[in-house]
Amino acid sequence: MLTLFNSKSYGWSLFLGHISTEKILKALYVKRHKEHAPFTHNLYRLAELIGLDLSDEYSDWLDEITSFNLNARYDDYQKEFNRLCTPDYTGNWIDKIKTIRTWIKEML
Repeated sequence: MLTLFNSKSYGWSLFLGHISTEKILKALYVKRHKEHAPFTHNLYRLAELIGLDLSDEYSDWLDEITSFNLNARYDDYQKEFNRLCTPDYTGNWIDKIKTIRTWIKEML
């Protein structure tokens, strides 16, 4: 995520932020439920299935971070998403992704 940000690949940087958040949520799911995590990219849904007590702020963040998965991967969304992904926008979301990942890691 940070390497892509530093190379100015902002959309892909946020995509990897989504993927890394998804993986850590799935690790928490496995830890708590002792079974394979569900096949979903929806971070809010994963948090819900885990039983996390989310603040409204974190709920909103997970919804927005989930959108980075679709927006970076599919041509229909990419052009508009790449316009949105300025250095400031991307840096702001990287900070939020780091915050939420740290919060999840504390539960592992």
